[in-house]
Amino acid sequence: MEKLKPYSALILALGGFILFVMGFYFVFIRPPLLPEDLRYMQTTSMAMNNSATGLAVWLQKVFWVMGSYILTTGLLTIFIALTSFRKRIQGAFPIVAITGMSSIGFMTIVNFIINSDFKWILLVFTLPWLIALMLYRLHK
Repeated sequence: MEKLKPYSALILALGGFILFVMGFYFVFIRPPLLPEDLRYMQTTSMAMNNSATGLAVWLQKVFWVMGSYILTTGLLTIFIALTSFRKRIQGAFPIVAITGMSSIGFMTIVNFIINSDFKWILLVFTLPWLIALMLYRLHK
């Protein structure tokens, strides 16, 4: 039997790498409030600073935690892609499908709900998961 090329695993690893980078962004780069956050809340940064003096400091810590989880999810996705998913271990497909939906998939949906400036890029970031799952089903 000819060995199948693991395109699905490589594309899923790309999806994991995207999550890793996104987590890095949330931990080290993202400011506590983006202009879109203020727009969604219909307020200004001055009003937020005056009414909730500790909010920015607290949010930064929240994003450290959230970013760490996103980064970790990316690392684990890369590992799963290059091991269980690549070897087609029983249960790998549903786990990858569920984790894709509950991580980058749900983040994308919420960003569309709030009309985020980043909704389209997040949709693009979701594509490797979808493509990997389709290729997996096609045995590629």
